[in-house]
Amino acid sequence: MSQMSVVMGPERRRRWRPEEKLAVLAEAFAPGAIVSDVSRRLNVATSLIYQWRRQATGSPGFVPAVLAEEGEARRAPLSGSPVIVVELGGGARVSIGSSASASLVTAALKALK
Repeated sequence: MSQMSVVMGPERRRRWRPEEKLAVLAEAFAPGAIVSDVSRRLNVATSLIYQWRRQATGSPGFVPAVLAEEGEARRAPLSGSPVIVVELGGGARVSIGSSASASLVTAALKALK
């Protein structure tokens, strides 16, 4: 007859080293990867992966405004040149021109959150 041991008590949390977290993030957010598939395979909660991503990229919040020099600020913008330029990670940019309506600017900035 074989003997079986039953361990009673709470399951301990796994401790993830920063290198392990980064490896999971790289795999989960690689082009064509599906986060839920990676989380199932590695037995990690999907929400934890997204939490790690927020921690790695920094939480969204206010960013400093860059003011033009006094002489530049008084010049009227050229036709077609952007008035607001939002630079995103990875070199992406969103430019908003002076002819954009307030509702369009609001919608664009909310979408960037």
